[in-house]
Amino acid sequence: MTKAILKAAVILGAASLLVCSGPAQAPSKAKSALVVWGGWEGHEPKQCVDIFAPWLESQGFKVEISHTLDAYLDLDKLKTLDLIVHIFTMSDITPEQEKNLEEAVKSGVGLAGWHGGLGDAHRSAVEYQFMVGGQWVAHPGGVIDYDVDITSPDDPITKGLKRRFHMKSEQYFMHVDPGNEVLATTTFTGEHASWIAGEVMPVVWKKLYGKGRVFYTSLGHVAADFNVPEARAIVERGMLWAARVMGDDPAKLDIYAPLLKKKSPDPAP
Repeated sequence: MTKAILKAAVILGAASLLVCSGPAQAPSKAKSALVVWGGWEGHEPKQCVDIFAPWLESQGFKVEISHTLDAYLDLDKLKTLDLIVHIFTMSDITPEQEKNLEEAVKSGVGLAGWHGGLGDAHRSAVEYQFMVGGQWVAHPGGVIDYDVDITSPDDPITKGLKRRFHMKSEQYFMHVDPGNEVLATTTFTGEHASWIAGEVMPVVWKKLYGKGRVFYTSLGHVAADFNVPEARAIVERGMLWAARVMGDDPAKLDIYAPLLKKKSPDPAP
């Protein structure tokens, strides 16, 4: 009798556990990424793809790799993606290719990239540059030693990284959107261009273009640059952020707005 009661209690308890737990959760939909590479081979685009495409797959992404900008001709397909990684230094892009890429990002597809692959890809495509949030214009001294300073240490893209790390690479001087949310900077010494001594330049930023998240870093001149753990982690996390795997949309900023508030307008006579 006692054994029967115990058996019934065990069965009842198991049934209660199943009811409380509810049905098993279905796995979330796999994220999709399109990696488009080409352009100037000096930036080692294929070698960089070989670093980051497998990593995206390890994070559960379904990754498609394309070696042509014609990958942007199917707008409907582009709009189904979660992330586009664009690596195409110093290349021409047709109006249709450019417009479709921009419309996809405006619709909510994330965009990520690094160095010239995103920040010096299409020099005559000004709307593209508006989307990215900046454009390379110089790297005084070529490959040099310089430091990168994390300016937003609590951001998920930079959290836990060394507040200052060293690079031996091209230190990019860029024309930059004042609305970018800047996560890391570098300071020019003036050794190779005396008139910019002390100038602070963004190295990592994030922004919105329409509904799409855009991540950029000027790091990554060649694949070996990503042997620096901080440089590699920033790109990996930046791609996840752009794909809306983590983090929030960037705050609305304008670094020049405070200049308008420093001095009240003179009263009318």
